[in-house]
Amino acid sequence: MCTTSIFEARNNFSALVKSAEEGEVVALTRYDKPVAVLLSYADYESKSAKEKDWLSEWRLSHADELDDIGLEVTPSRECPDPNRNPWD
Repeated sequence: MCTTSIFEARNNFSALVKSAEEGEVVALTRYDKPVAVLLSYADYESKSAKEKDWLSEWRLSHADELDDIGLEVTPSRECPDPNRNPWD
């Protein structure tokens, strides 16, 4: 992992993006504290896909508990019922 300051990143942005495309993670710092990370789009997609898979698996494993809550399935913004008082 490469670490650089935001000031240096501004001057060498295209080189840092090329490093990220090649698979190296680039940490950006401000006052020697990490504040952001540059990584390739493929790495980003794989990490976000893992998070989505985890949530789907969790929903399936807890489906019986989620159904027992008794909340309406249809969000009120999409299909509001003007005759229903939301405070009842």
